[in-house]
Amino acid sequence: MAKILIIDDDPDITESMRIILESCRHSVKLAKNGEEGLKEAAAAKYDLVILDVMMETMSKGFEVARALKGVPANAKTPILLLTAIKESTGLDFETEAGDKDWLPVDSYLEKPLKPNELLVKVESLLRK
Repeated sequence: MAKILIIDDDPDITESMRIILESCRHSVKLAKNGEEGLKEAAAAKYDLVILDVMMETMSKGFEVARALKGVPANAKTPILLLTAIKESTGLDFETEAGDKDWLPVDSYLEKPLKPNELLVKVESLLRK
């Protein structure tokens, strides 16, 4: 069982991820925006952070990822970035956004999410 923080402003997506992850016995905490997510990450230790790119602003997820990795207690916590950017812009994060200093995330997952893909990606990150 892992402790997972989900930072996303879409309540339908966060609730569906919570149900999927809790069905696999993970403990899930939800944060509805970047600031709430950063406060929660500072208050408790998580095994994984699932982070949306576009929240309060188009790039809020990037800012939150850099802030999370900038805190020594969170530096090794894997971040799974959720994005719909490929669908809307054609940018493929997996191949084009490889600069770990600029965007320090461990993996990406495209929206709309498929439950099995989410579980496979989460389990892979937790094993690292």
